[in-house]
Amino acid sequence: MSHFIDRLKYFSRPKESFSDGHGAVVREDRTWEDAYRNRWQHDKIVRSTHGVNCTGSCSWKIYVKGGLVTWETQQTDYPRTRPDMPNHEPRGCPRGATFSWYLYSANRVKYPMLRGRLARLWREQRKTMGAVQAWEAIVSDPEKAASYKSVRGLGGFVRSNWDEVNEIIAAANIHTIKRHGPDRIAGFSPIPAMSMVSYASGSRYLSLLGGSLLSFYDWYCDLPPSSPQTWGEQTDVSESADWYNSTFIMLWGSNVPQTRTPDAHFMVEARYRGAKVVSVFPDYAEGAKFGDIWLHPKQGTDAALALAMGHVVLKEFHLAGKSAYFERYCRQYTDMPFLVRLVRQGDHYVPDRKLRAADFADRLGQDNNPEWKTVAIDQDSGELIVPQGSIGFRWGQQEGGDAGKWNLELKDARGHEVRPCLSLIDASDEVAPVAFPYFGGIHHDHFQGTEHDEVLVRNLPVRRVRTADGDVLVATVFDLFVANYGIDRGLGGDNVASSYDDDVPYTPAWQERITGVDREKVITVARQFADNADKTEGKSMVILGAGLNHWYHMDMSYRGIINLVSMCGCVGQSGGGWCHYVGQEKLRPQTGWTMLTFALDWLRPPRHMNGTSFFYAHTDQWRYEKLQVPELLSPLADASKYQGSLIDMNVRAERMGWLPTAPQLQTNPLEVVRNARVAGQDPKEYAVGALRNGSLKFSCEDPDHPDNFPRNMFVWRSNILGSSGKGHEYFLKHLLGTQHGVQGKDLGEAGGVKPLEVAWRDDAPQGKLDLLVTLDFRMSTTCLYSDVVLPTATWYEKNDLNTSDMHPFIHPLSAAVDPIWESRSDWEIYKDLAKKFSELAADADLPDEDLVLQPLQHDSPGELSDPYDVREWRKGECDLIPGKTLPNMMVVNRDYKHVYERFTTLGPLAEKLGNGGKGIAWDTKEEVELLRQLNGREREPGVGQGQPRIFTDIDACETVLTLAPETNGHVALKAWQALSKFTGRDHSHLVRSSEHEKIRFRDIQAQPRKILTSPTWSGIESDKVSYSAGYTNVHELIPWRTLTGRQELYQDHPWMRDFGESLCVYRPPVDTKTIKPMLEKQFSNGEPHVVLNFITPHQKWGIHSTYSDNLIMLTLSRGGPIVWMSEIDAAKAGIVDNDWIEVFNVNGALVARAVVSQRVPEGMTMMYHAQEKIVNVPGSEITGKRGGIHNSVTRTVLKPTHMIGGYAQLSYGFNYYGTVGSNRDEFVVVRKMKKIDWMDETHEVSAQPQA
Repeated sequence: MSHFIDRLKYFSRPKESFSDGHGAVVREDRTWEDAYRNRWQHDKIVRSTHGVNCTGSCSWKIYVKGGLVTWETQQTDYPRTRPDMPNHEPRGCPRGATFSWYLYSANRVKYPMLRGRLARLWREQRKTMGAVQAWEAIVSDPEKAASYKSVRGLGGFVRSNWDEVNEIIAAANIHTIKRHGPDRIAGFSPIPAMSMVSYASGSRYLSLLGGSLLSFYDWYCDLPPSSPQTWGEQTDVSESADWYNSTFIMLWGSNVPQTRTPDAHFMVEARYRGAKVVSVFPDYAEGAKFGDIWLHPKQGTDAALALAMGHVVLKEFHLAGKSAYFERYCRQYTDMPFLVRLVRQGDHYVPDRKLRAADFADRLGQDNNPEWKTVAIDQDSGELIVPQGSIGFRWGQQEGGDAGKWNLELKDARGHEVRPCLSLIDASDEVAPVAFPYFGGIHHDHFQGTEHDEVLVRNLPVRRVRTADGDVLVATVFDLFVANYGIDRGLGGDNVASSYDDDVPYTPAWQERITGVDREKVITVARQFADNADKTEGKSMVILGAGLNHWYHMDMSYRGIINLVSMCGCVGQSGGGWCHYVGQEKLRPQTGWTMLTFALDWLRPPRHMNGTSFFYAHTDQWRYEKLQVPELLSPLADASKYQGSLIDMNVRAERMGWLPTAPQLQTNPLEVVRNARVAGQDPKEYAVGALRNGSLKFSCEDPDHPDNFPRNMFVWRSNILGSSGKGHEYFLKHLLGTQHGVQGKDLGEAGGVKPLEVAWRDDAPQGKLDLLVTLDFRMSTTCLYSDVVLPTATWYEKNDLNTSDMHPFIHPLSAAVDPIWESRSDWEIYKDLAKKFSELAADADLPDEDLVLQPLQHDSPGELSDPYDVREWRKGECDLIPGKTLPNMMVVNRDYKHVYERFTTLGPLAEKLGNGGKGIAWDTKEEVELLRQLNGREREPGVGQGQPRIFTDIDACETVLTLAPETNGHVALKAWQALSKFTGRDHSHLVRSSEHEKIRFRDIQAQPRKILTSPTWSGIESDKVSYSAGYTNVHELIPWRTLTGRQELYQDHPWMRDFGESLCVYRPPVDTKTIKPMLEKQFSNGEPHVVLNFITPHQKWGIHSTYSDNLIMLTLSRGGPIVWMSEIDAAKAGIVDNDWIEVFNVNGALVARAVVSQRVPEGMTMMYHAQEKIVNVPGSEITGKRGGIHNSVTRTVLKPTHMIGGYAQLSYGFNYYGTVGSNRDEFVVVRKMKKIDWMDETHEVSAQPQA
């Protein structure tokens, strides 16, 4: 303070000068600088990152002083790229730079917390009985159970301790396993790539118990089903550095500067280098200004825009013969040359399935899987051929037969060189009228349609071939493809366009009516995109934003864009292709991680469940479903085969083994095995017989029966109730049984059409979950609704692994400081829980044998189920055959008394069965022995004695790094050699130079390390080329994992055909029917309103819900929830900037401030994902409850084509294929609020009305 006072007295102090007044004598030191210098002093710098599902996955310097984190800055020591390219140099964003605020904030969860009412019940019961009996006494008493469930989300936590919460959780798990079954315990945690060991900790615990692990990628709706549909891969994209190699970039809905901040410089530098950039956004997003051309289609109409571009490319480059490169590429790397059967329907034909070798009397010489080998015509000889590489060549290989023939060499099954014919235009037997479905005429109140017929008949060149069942007309996929785009080829007939100005689907003129984009701009962009791809052999790129994937008919937008990059030969070429970025979906050391995570070293298989179907069923959103299956069918389909509702379709898929199911059977699976043993039968045969006679039922057939409820749920590394929970209010009402804002009536109350396959119960259950446990470092929305909240370590307080799709490096999360207060790392939390579980299980008399049902898996022979039709055992159309017509069934020994020993050691199956992934396998004995040396051997007597230890989080990291080909060169070599046996081509050259490289945890703490080339991924790590998806398919001739082994542009599964999506078509958004009831007078507050399309893009002030409650980021934004709307819509509703508004429909309501901006187009409103209701949110006039979140006005709607399974690339895999949680078709009512009630005082809430 004295220094400060001296400064104030500067002018009144006596001064002593020298040099004729030019100098002054000062008698003081520089200690006044200490305050500044001490602020930036530090004891050490530790490398870590942020596990927040940000694709940046930046490496950060964490500064520590006196045992406290003081600040963080961006690390800049990434390995160099190449001399001719910019380096990575990630530009960290303001969000990451504020993370340390959380460590010491009031929002930090410091102690184990327990819901107060549950704590009182527990403590009272424990006075007189054991832990498991105490839990049973609470949850079996409806009054006691309701007493704590009904106040979820209303505060009332009390501080507990680790011993008490571990005992409660373990007791709940044991009771649930014994009474209901282990599959009634569910776990949800997203995006393992952001903190792999933290994800693995909970998943390993649950897998050892037999719990159901819920997928996240599909639930987030970030999983684009079009990727597995086309490539049999989910999702592989180029690293951001490859943007620099492109010479034409389209930013299609990907707001790169805002959501890809660390890597945006590559796009800008490519632009400086001369690349053209076209931006496609419905609003004036931050990325729009980087476009040389900005196209702004109406939201939800992107498929129409993409189809019009494809129309131009096909006409000018393919049909005009302008590009020899395109023709060469499509012939070898797409399914365009393959033949499709045409079936007569009235006075025209409809495209059917692809022709197979088994269709011919001699099977074209094929004995192995002839029904899964697709057929083409040789351009030179005119003969029918079976090109190598289709899925029939992949499985059942034998020497002298198909061994080594699963490749993309231009050879047939006999090994002869061939040239598959793309088009029959010059070699047809006749011209046939072929019908295509058209959906663009469907009426929608808010989207423009056209007046074209729902069936468009176009003439095609066809060949007549003799099959075992007689003559059949066939056409090539290419000819169908061109006809679908409506291009006139001189074959006569209607519904084709000779000019871009013709009003025919899918011309540039047609799309102008749908999207509002000027046709000339569309023609220009398409022409330039293709011309650049032709001249550069594929260096045209589309960087895609996942917002397109949040529409119900997302596949059509994506496949329209995929068609564009495929027909221009961009996929698999450096600088080209399709780049869908959503988060850290690329878990690079995947196969090493799966062994640890799913406890495959002890038990196989784990229980996986697709999250979307799980939540749709168990939050009872299906009870409110008004979208009917016939509304979705193609006009060419037989509607009689598709009776019922969307939940019925899902149940059919689960019974046939297409999708997983959880819980699996209505009877406890432990009891099923026990009953089988008593009856002296094999449990699998016993279960099949019981399903046949009806004594055993699938849980999915009656999700509201108490025997089928999920009972315990773990949430970690997630804020599902405050971020991703589509249908938020239904979660609150039915899963949690607490206050909610649901306004609509269910189908029973509304007199709607009820499901056929699912039992209907008039009294919908509320409060299905007995226990919700959340691990978090901050008091999120999910924590507020939980029964037990466990304080977990932050990203600066634990050791872990982190990768991303944006760069090829693996780097660590490191413990810069110890976990503060009473927090623990996820690994320690679940390890201690496993220990308590084992202690209680010793006296619990739990059966150990568990019957596990597993769906037909992608990348296994199980994906070859029925090649021709859909046959259901329940309808008597086929027999019950596990692994073929219903799920696989396996008995697993849980050994519940030794869960802790199994958790902390690497089990014997790692040596006995080896490791693998994506259809290949290799031996791991050497790696297991290395882990014994690295981690030490378990010395304690027991099931784990002599096995490698996995006691600490660093042990877990080393386990992943040692077992994964991406981080262990020796394993990489074995993996490539295993794949080479399938393809008949030597791929080992890709990794020979790295054979002896092994990446250890301490290595990545010193500097991020580039991963090694692995067959798990389709790009390569090289000093010659950046990582580019599909590179090994094109340059190593490794087939895509699809039916034909090529990029699958024609989907021939019966459900794809009957729902009109065998080829890409335009489908307008669906009508979710959520607005009309809310326009009734009883809901009016007297203010004018507007009805708007509700969009939830990613924000600048947070990453998902993280940072949105961070004081620094709140200060930079508006300090609470906001909703953006256009100036035009705001004026209609009398709303001005910063007004409090309410946004609502039958699903619920939310309250926020209005941001009125010319950036937003008319008819659309945006609420950034994800703003919680825990900061500055008043009460809702509609619900009488506090505000709401963005998902309060959404509800999940399933799509039948995403339920397909057991069919080549259309087969289930965890986070690979399955139903997705779309939400952008939703509309809301927006109005100004009359009364702002902050609900600061306790008061009674009146019963809410229902629509």
